[in-house]
Amino acid sequence: MSYMDGFVVPVPKENKQAYKDAAAYAAPIFIEHGATRVVECWGDDIKEGKINDFRTCVIAEQNEEVVFSWIEWPSKEARVAGMAKVMADERMKPQEGQDMPFSGARMVYGGFSVLLDERA
Repeated sequence: MSYMDGFVVPVPKENKQAYKDAAAYAAPIFIEHGATRVVECWGDDIKEGKINDFRTCVIAEQNEEVVFSWIEWPSKEARVAGMAKVMADERMKPQEGQDMPFSGARMVYGGFSVLLDERA
């Protein structure tokens, strides 16, 4: 059964293209190391919650938008092996003078076993 890594991260609105470029750079590396799908979604209809919501969970500031992303793997075992390869891949090492276009400190991240997967 598939396994998912899920992410929610705040990104400064002016960094939208830089984030998209960074994601487009990284996605093929994840796929090369076993991921079957990488999806990046830019928030455009995020409702304010009474207690919590996507913006508050990442402490998004006024000038930031929320990105919701996931990486699909064939299994948890494939994810463990693939993520180890991704983290060791030289192409994923930060380049000197290159800043990430988002706040990693406020990222919400986790691995998820699939309970239901219905498709049209």
